[in-house]
Amino acid sequence: MTTSSVDPRVASLVHAITDHVPGDNREALARAAVLDALARLPRPFDRHADLTHVTGSAVVVGRRGVLLHRHRRLHRWLQPGGHVDPGESPDVAAVRETAEETGLGAVHPAGGPVLVHVDVHTAADDHVHLDIRYLLLGPDADPAPPPGESQEVAWFPWEDAAELADDALAGALRTARRLSATGLPTGTGVTPEESDG
Repeated sequence: MTTSSVDPRVASLVHAITDHVPGDNREALARAAVLDALARLPRPFDRHADLTHVTGSAVVVGRRGVLLHRHRRLHRWLQPGGHVDPGESPDVAAVRETAEETGLGAVHPAGGPVLVHVDVHTAADDHVHLDIRYLLLGPDADPAPPPGESQEVAWFPWEDAAELADDALAGALRTARRLSATGLPTGTGVTPEESDG
């Protein structure tokens, strides 16, 4: 791939991931794998181009705690997220997927997207997801997932969310909680006390 043909979304994502400090060894390995995949895949956001592709997901925090949904096929409590649609970046996909899966309109902090975690995992259909996870701020409202989506969506206190989380989600929750405890970026409308759930 020549420099002139590089998708600007890829360049932006490589920059964000390069600047991101992994929270543990698992995430450090995932970060390296994602950077390697972004360097070799010609269309990393296109789920039809390769079994390995980028996805976007969200750790949604708010006055009520952390928002999770029970995945319909995996039967595990996870953060909302999914495939990147044509022309989207993973941070935009995270917002869209959150709305589609939970019925809630979450937003990025006022300063822009905050990357909280990177994970690589095999999805239920044997695809490899290069999951880019962002901090989103959720409203003080009950989830209202539409028909066809998991109806098991709820706000959890940090401790309860951590108990439900698998290893990959646990790392994302630790980072999001640390960010919340040290103060979310200016203008988020959520104070650390409110985000503790």
